[in-house]
Amino acid sequence: MLDATYNWQTAIETISIEAEQLAEQFNISKLVAEILIRRGYDDEEQIKRFLNPDTTSFYDPMLINDMAKAVERIQTAIMNDQVITVYGDYDADGITSTSIVYETLASIGANVNFYIPNRFDEGYGPNEEAFQKLINAGTQLFITVDNGIAGNQAIQLAQDQGVDVVVTDHHEIPEVVPNAYALVHPRLGNDYPFGQLSGAGVAFKLVWALTEEFPAEMIELAAIGTVADVVSLTDENRAIVSGGLQSLAQTPRPGIVALAKRAGVDLEKINEEDVGFALAPRLNSLGRMGDANPGVNLLTTMDEEIAKELAKKTESANTDRKSLVDKVTKAAVELVDNQAEPLPDVLVVAGSGWHQGVLGIAASRLVDRYQRPAVVLSIDDQTGLAKGSGRSIEQFDLFKGIDPVREKLVAFGGHHSAVGLTVSTDQIDMLKEQLQMAAKEQQVDLNAKPNLTVTTKIDVDDLTPNFYRNLQVLAPFGEDNPKPIFELKYRNVQSIQLIGKDKDHLKCSITGSRHQISALDFGTGDISTQLTNKSVKTRIVGQVSTNTWRGKTNLQFMISDISQERLPFVDLRTNQLHESMFQKSGVYVFFHQHLLNQLQGHLNADSVGVMFDQIDQITDDSNYYLVDCPDTSNDLLEVLQHSKPQQTTFYLYKKNLVSNLGMPDRQQYAKLFKFVKTHSNIQLDSQSEQLAKYLNLPVTTLIFMIQVFWELGFISINDKVVNVNPNYSTQRLETAPSYQLRLKQIQTEHELLEPDTLGLVDFVKQNLAG
Repeated sequence: MLDATYNWQTAIETISIEAEQLAEQFNISKLVAEILIRRGYDDEEQIKRFLNPDTTSFYDPMLINDMAKAVERIQTAIMNDQVITVYGDYDADGITSTSIVYETLASIGANVNFYIPNRFDEGYGPNEEAFQKLINAGTQLFITVDNGIAGNQAIQLAQDQGVDVVVTDHHEIPEVVPNAYALVHPRLGNDYPFGQLSGAGVAFKLVWALTEEFPAEMIELAAIGTVADVVSLTDENRAIVSGGLQSLAQTPRPGIVALAKRAGVDLEKINEEDVGFALAPRLNSLGRMGDANPGVNLLTTMDEEIAKELAKKTESANTDRKSLVDKVTKAAVELVDNQAEPLPDVLVVAGSGWHQGVLGIAASRLVDRYQRPAVVLSIDDQTGLAKGSGRSIEQFDLFKGIDPVREKLVAFGGHHSAVGLTVSTDQIDMLKEQLQMAAKEQQVDLNAKPNLTVTTKIDVDDLTPNFYRNLQVLAPFGEDNPKPIFELKYRNVQSIQLIGKDKDHLKCSITGSRHQISALDFGTGDISTQLTNKSVKTRIVGQVSTNTWRGKTNLQFMISDISQERLPFVDLRTNQLHESMFQKSGVYVFFHQHLLNQLQGHLNADSVGVMFDQIDQITDDSNYYLVDCPDTSNDLLEVLQHSKPQQTTFYLYKKNLVSNLGMPDRQQYAKLFKFVKTHSNIQLDSQSEQLAKYLNLPVTTLIFMIQVFWELGFISINDKVVNVNPNYSTQRLETAPSYQLRLKQIQTEHELLEPDTLGLVDFVKQNLAG
């Protein structure tokens, strides 16, 4: 059975009256209204602002700490033709931040250049050597973007030489902030209403304040940085991304057009997922593989040929990055799998020469695979140092776990969920021991599953294009505004196939009563046998998405998690019996004596065969096998009501369905009776087929009708010879026992054999409960 990765917590069981009222007021679906309420949007003004983000959703940029000082200093530099260096960062947020400030300053006549440090040689943030080199080259003002709030030493070096530094940043504020000319940070001071801006968001607000007008041409860059940095997609960030996506759909930037083409993104239909999973990773790959500066050139150039060449270079870096991630992850997994069991609570793996730019991604993959914190280190054999990244789970503070031994490390920084560090190779074992001890101190329970909020249960038949359109009013989705996850109510999982280069992704169809939806589950491998296992109940949760193929767009379901539990009922209904069906140990219940007599010798030694009306003689309530289909559903229900087995397997064997034959009509009965009255000594053995053909009836139906006539005394049968009974009396056909039995059999087939598995289980459960 498949065990769920997460602990599912369903948020919405019923729609509230408040949601119904809001749905009508704002012309949105009741479900969307309920989701908004559950996410804290219960005020009319809040909802209006959420549903319709526009330029009025932004706050005055001058409210941000030191913004006025920063603007004044930059304006002075422009007027005096001072050399301004925009000092950025090598990730997508840093590249877009740099592009926003650099392009704006260049457009208003500033003497400006930009510099992005190398991840491997210089590391993150202000670097003393880099600052000095730039000062020597003529820089008279630094503007840091997406960094600087912790760059105390380098910033002091610049200020001491009379070179001012304007810091624009959004990262965690240290206890001691740098002695910069201005610290533009949305969480410094108490005046700015929204502290969750990305680096690109802060840069966007800086150029707004500088130019004194809304920088519409920069919002698409701010949107890319905001999505890439996984900041809260609420409030002002929601407005940035909403506006940015609209701008990206008609961008004049040849670099973005070329990059989108390489990534297979249709800009006219671009959404936040395209940015987060296609554009941003490509920009990030530049810094991961080496030099991120071409990313700024790509985003700011207006030359189409240069844009195409830079996009090609970026795509190449992304291809190399993916290859290296796979290579390092594979090597790391082998090291983990070769460790003695049980695995440590925190994984620490190290390898010589692993590419440093992909260690964080590899660590994330280990966390996903093993459901525990992981640190991945690359050893430099020449220096004897190991540099790496760590990623964590919700219940373990990785930064706090390492911090007590920071003095024994060469370098260390980060936060709860992600860290970067450098450690000498002879201290790796010490690091492992410290993390194990920290896991115990923090009482990490690796058996405790992370929580997953499931919005509500939804029927496959309700997953329509209109449902999807209604849901999209909540977009753009992201941190603090997650895409809703639904548990599917469905009938069957079918058309299961493995896809992908390594055949490790699952594709299937999930069907309802009227509709079906294609579903994908990435990285699950071959679980087809588990999904088709009829002895378990399979629950599926995931997100509703779309897929466009050859110009046609259809809904699809992206599976997030699967859970299975053993069913009390197993559906193996059949019209054929095989010896293998009687090899498992248990109680085999029969509803027809002749079948029990026929199969008694085929049961294994640990099993017992019993007629349904003798079930009270059985004390074993573990596993029951209901072999044949009863004549009435009540016989089956009484068996289950009396014994309450742990698991019941339904064979319900019936070779030919009576319901396919139906009930003869009165004209057919009249025609048969007329024939019997006018013909004597009808031989059943030799004349049945000829008579059935004459009457245009199946032979089995003819025999049934003759049985009804005999039970009512209309005819006599002696030695299989039929004659009319001269003394018959008029009676209603419906009073014949065989007639009554066939009605019951047809009803039973309708109740037990016609429904699908869920229908059968529902019927049994409802009648047992009643």
